[in-house]
Amino acid sequence: MQFRKYHGLGNDYLVLESGDLHPGQVVDICDRHRGLGSDGILELLPSKVADVGLRIWNPDGSVAEKSGNGLRIFARWLTEYRGAAEDLTVELPCGVVRCQVDGDMVTVQMGHASFEPENIPATETMIFSPKSVGEAMLPLTAVGVGNPHCVVFLGTDLDGLPWREWGAILENSPLFPNRTNVQFARVIDRHTIEARIWERGAGETSASGSSSCAIAAAAVKLEHCEGTIQVHMPGGVLDVTVGRDYSLILRGPVEYVGLMQYRDSF
Repeated sequence: MQFRKYHGLGNDYLVLESGDLHPGQVVDICDRHRGLGSDGILELLPSKVADVGLRIWNPDGSVAEKSGNGLRIFARWLTEYRGAAEDLTVELPCGVVRCQVDGDMVTVQMGHASFEPENIPATETMIFSPKSVGEAMLPLTAVGVGNPHCVVFLGTDLDGLPWREWGAILENSPLFPNRTNVQFARVIDRHTIEARIWERGAGETSASGSSSCAIAAAAVKLEHCEGTIQVHMPGGVLDVTVGRDYSLILRGPVEYVGLMQYRDSF
């Protein structure tokens, strides 16, 4: 099987060039020691309602509803290697999104954020709601952006906290029937947020597009921020513009890594 590898601020994906996938293969291919290594695999699908369809594989073999960085990578690959227009639509399980490619910068119209439990999904409304996580009490904000997110705003240095432990607990919390992505965030000013990401099915990641959207939407909901917000993560910075109706526009760079070959046996 052939793949092209890209990354968005260190959040890397393999785009399937040829071959068929099943969950067990995905786990092996994404393994960073015995496989090609990645935060997921992007698989081109046909679509009757958009230019193309997309299946997003998590490295644990599960399928994600949406990925902001995955969409940005997929859009750039489509324009570079499939002759797609620089303005295109992609069908996902959660709906159709529009992508615009401008060199190595890609913009995605990510739809609307929702804080309603049935749209996340979550078992209850959580808006800065204190919940017990391990031995800590953390303020949780549950938000859906096509996939589930749990944003935790904290007022201290994030790297001094056991956020990875908390992320693993929250990912599998019964509060989220389909598990959840988790973000730990610190507001710097009205347009700047620092964050750390624990991604469902992948664990710690250097950056995440959908997580950045969830963080920005939650920050606006809590009146911490407004307008276009820069989300600073270990891998770099993504820009998210939040509309009054909680519409979301994500913009950031995508870098090409190379062509890779995977063989199941030698």
